[in-house]
Amino acid sequence: MTQHIEIPLHRIAHSRAGDKGNRVNLSLIPYDPAHYTLLAEQVTEEKVLALFRHRGATACKRYDLPLLHAFNFVIDEVLEGGVNGSLNLDGHGKSHSFRLLAMTIEIPSEKLSRP
Repeated sequence: MTQHIEIPLHRIAHSRAGDKGNRVNLSLIPYDPAHYTLLAEQVTEEKVLALFRHRGATACKRYDLPLLHAFNFVIDEVLEGGVNGSLNLDGHGKSHSFRLLAMTIEIPSEKLSRP
C-alpha cells in the first residue's frame, strides 16, 4: 500500500501572478512535469475559489496547458476593486501566488523527489 503525505504546493511547484482590473490570474507549474497529473486531480477550480473566497472571489476558471505542464487560474472579484480602486496594500495581487502555493495536497511519498 502506498503511503501518502500532505505537503504544501510550494514543495513541488511554483507560481506567478498577474492582474487585470478586479481579476487575478495565477500560473501553477510543477518543477517536475511528472507531477502535472497529480496537480490536475487535486488543485481544482472549486478548491482554489474556496481558498480566495474570504477576499470576495466570485468565480475561478482553470485553464489546463498540458504541453507546458502548467495551469492558469483566473479568479474574479478578488482584488477588492483592482489597482486603482482598492485600498489593499497589494492591489496587483502579486502575493496571491504565495497563498496558492500554501495550499496542501496529498502525494505518494515515493513521488516526492524534491526535498
